[in-house]
Amino acid sequence: MIIERVEVTSPLADQDESVWPLSIPAIRDVAENGLDFTSDLVVLVGANGIGKSTLLEGIAEAYGLDVRGGHGGRKYSSALDKGPLGESLRLHRGKSGFTGRKATGFFLRAETAHGMLSYMTEFNVAGYGDRKADEVSHGESYLQAITGRFNEPGLYLLDEAEGPLSFHSTLALLNHLRELVSTQQAQVIYSTHSPLVAALPGAQILELTEYGIEEQKWEDLEAVRLWQTFLRNPSRFF
Repeated sequence: MIIERVEVTSPLADQDESVWPLSIPAIRDVAENGLDFTSDLVVLVGANGIGKSTLLEGIAEAYGLDVRGGHGGRKYSSALDKGPLGESLRLHRGKSGFTGRKATGFFLRAETAHGMLSYMTEFNVAGYGDRKADEVSHGESYLQAITGRFNEPGLYLLDEAEGPLSFHSTLALLNHLRELVSTQQAQVIYSTHSPLVAALPGAQILELTEYGIEEQKWEDLEAVRLWQTFLRNPSRFF
């Protein structure tokens, strides 16, 4: 694995727990106990506002990916200062060499994906597709980048990448990720609400809750139980 463990160090570790992002239980858990990854496929699940995207962004900054998203290892990266979590995260690396300009991989960040993909396709950056992001559907722009850029060693961070994708396209994405980690020196950390994504074979599932972070089995996830109940009797929820 590229990253085996993450820990929070100074200056964030020395802050009061009421200060963001230590005020988020999942981030506070990482600060107190660290977080171990046991697979090249890691799925972060949990409700809105529980800290999934915050943790993913911090890992991206600590690893060396542009916080606004896109592929790593490029000449230009964000000139923005790191956030308090990214500044204080220490990554224990299983595979060396993936740092700085060599920090290959990809950060597909939900909040900035549209602008990033539009920019990359507007300037014909290789691997982002032949069609401009503004001229195709949201899902198609994602798939262009995924198929064109998810093909080399590195760390791949995905934040709710299934959002604009159909069921079948999501399955295609998940199979692409499985092939990526099996054929390359790659690791995937995927933040999601989706039971479909959480079912990714071989994935370590980490559930973020108001109590912290706990490794879970797929069938024990709250999101899975809720979807199963809903599909059995949708009208019950209305």
